Amino acid sequence: MAGHTRRRVLQGTALAAAGSVVGGFGPGRLAPAARAEGSGGAQSSPFLEGAFAPVTEELTEFGLPVTGRVPRDLDGRYLRTGPNALGLEDPRAHHWMLGDGMVHGVRLRGGRAEWYRNRWVRSSQVAEKLGEPYPGEVPPDDFACNTHVIPYKGRILALQESGPLPYELDGDLGTMRPYDFRSTLEGAFTAHTKYDATADELHAVAYYPTWDHVRHIMIDGSGRVARTHRIPLAGAPMMHDFALTGKYVVLVDVPVTFDAAAAEAGAPVPYAWNERHPMRLGVVPRSGGAVRWFDIDPVFYSHTLNAYDEGDTVVVEYTSMPAPFYVAGRGNGGPSTTGTPTLDRWVVDLRAGRVRTTRLDDLPQEFPRVNEALVSRRHRYGYAASAAEMWRAYETVDGVPPDHRFSNCLVKHDMLRGTRQVHRFPRGAAASEPVFAPRRGARDEDDGYVLAYVHDPDRGASDLVILSAQDFTGRPLARVRLPGRVPLGFHGSWVADA
Repeated sequence: MAGHTRRRVLQGTALAAAGSVVGGFGPGRLAPAARAEGSGGAQSSPFLEGAFAPVTEELTEFGLPVTGRVPRDLDGRYLRTGPNALGLEDPRAHHWMLGDGMVHGVRLRGGRAEWYRNRWVRSSQVAEKLGEPYPGEVPPDDFACNTHVIPYKGRILALQESGPLPYELDGDLGTMRPYDFRSTLEGAFTAHTKYDATADELHAVAYYPTWDHVRHIMIDGSGRVARTHRIPLAGAPMMHDFALTGKYVVLVDVPVTFDAAAAEAGAPVPYAWNERHPMRLGVVPRSGGAVRWFDIDPVFYSHTLNAYDEGDTVVVEYTSMPAPFYVAGRGNGGPSTTGTPTLDRWVVDLRAGRVRTTRLDDLPQEFPRVNEALVSRRHRYGYAASAAEMWRAYETVDGVPPDHRFSNCLVKHDMLRGTRQVHRFPRGAAASEPVFAPRRGARDEDDGYVLAYVHDPDRGASDLVILSAQDFTGRPLARVRLPGRVPLGFHGSWVADA
């Protein structure tokens, strides 16, 4: 497989885990909506229309209008990324999650919304499409990272998995350079890092289709890779996310595996549901050592809310979709599922050697987040998003959307009481991932704000909605009117000023 480029072999590797979504068209123009081949003939792709449709230009606007009041202690940038194809060579072969990464950001300071910017991540291919020079040497597996954007020790990093290095961005969202953690990262990285604030450690689990293992990578307080633990793993499964506790790393070995024949045939996403590949949880000490594997019933494990130790058990809370999950889709231009994602919990009993699975909430929801200060520690509150257009797109096969209607909302979970609060939005107001930002001087876990981009169907543009986390169902504290639309995408972060 050495002769394959990322576009041939890896272009869809983990990008297809959204919930883990040019010829003749220059900058500012985009190919028409995709037409996919299915059993019912050609049809439009829901992932290139409506709330998913790529935007066609980079915008900058200062002094954004606000309804309500931006809290004065929100001093920083709210960033979120996602796939945004910069022209399409062949829309019929396009997969939503292969789109070039675009980061959207709002600068908040002193009670004002100072600016909005959206910028493509300048990989070598994006730079070429835009007619710009690429500074320096092109890294291996170069890709316009489109899955996550995080703060790390004063830097802003756009992340991808299974090959590409992160790209470092400046405070105005310009692409600076590939970032390799001070020349210490070798091989693949991940889109879903876990930062343990207490230990000042950044953890990652990386995979690659030609490896016979996965790598647990720990980056210490110096910002360098301090340890790489290679964990044998057959079958080349996709490992979009993982879980971290105070003692352990939890691997999720899903039945979605690399398909070499599909890659050789030029499939844009050479990963497929594999009934012969058992689903397992692997628990390995953070400091290294042997992994313990536990067989579990198959689901598509999408994203971790959080995980923690509790006596002789390990608790993992997560979103998942029913099996089977079609990473490459079924003729709809993106991933396809047989049901909507739910919030669930695994309790791994290390002493008894078994796993108990519990359904926490069957409301369709994805992109779960907690107060980042509690990653790997026990939490009480969690947040998630539900976007009607996303669930319809995921279940649309051969151009026929599901009959049932979904709603748009943000969700707050109280794990102690086993309750949820729902902040609802109107029809057509697709809600993106919610991110928690603590209030200055906060003492309670939920003393702060929840930020999310929400589509405004009346304007055909998006708002940055700011909720009080402790008055979650109340009127938004502020709605920042953006000059354009933020397409439904993936993950983001609150990047506070130092």
